[in-house]
Order: sequence, then C-alpha cells, then structure tokens
Amino acid sequence: MNKFLFFFIFVIIILVYKQFNSNKPKNIKLNKFKNKLQSTQSNIERIFLREEEKTLSTPNINISIGTFDKEDNINRKSNIHRARLSKFKKSKLNGEMIFQDDQERIYKFKNGKKVYL
Repeated sequence: MNKFLFFFIFVIIILVYKQFNSNKPKNIKLNKFKNKLQSTQSNIERIFLREEEKTLSTPNINISIGTFDKEDNINRKSNIHRARLSKFKKSKLNGEMIFQDDQERIYKFKNGKKVYL
C-alpha cells in the first residue's frame, strides 16, 4: 500500500512539473502571427506590395514587361496596366504611353497621330 501511494504521488508530481515547464507556446496563433511579421520573407512581400500600390496609383510610371519575365509576373504587370487604363484612361507600358478612349478602344500616339491597337 505504501509503495502504491508513493508511486501515485510521484506520478502526480511529474505530471504537474511537466505541465508548468512545458515548452509549448501559450497561444499558437499569436506566435505564428509574430513569427510571420518578423520574418524576412514577409518584409520583402510588404516592400513589393508598397511598390505595386505606387505603380497602380500613378499611370506615368513605366511598366516594363520583358521576354524573360515569368508568367505570373507578366500577369501581375498586365493586370496593373489594365487597371490603370480603366481608371486613368492612360498607362505607360514598355516606355510608350497607351490611352483608352470613351468607347474603350486602345490607342497610342505615333508621330502625332492616333494609332489604334
């Protein structure tokens, strides 16, 4: 009986000790959020988002689409270009200013004349 009581108390003490000294975080979601904000990747993404917002809000900033760009990058740049055309009725793409008229036709000026695309 004494051995059983001693063993039972010993097990309870070990369980209580493990409960208080566990390395498990108190709030897992909060720790994930903190780690995400402090990571280098999230800082890089934030910089790209700011740059993208600036490009989206000003139609005079050149968007250059090259032949070696990846497909998702080309899609992102073309979506920004289309959004600027619909919002400002003009956008600069690969060094050329492209315009959109009231009938949603796209054109550019070449030698002082409208050239529809």
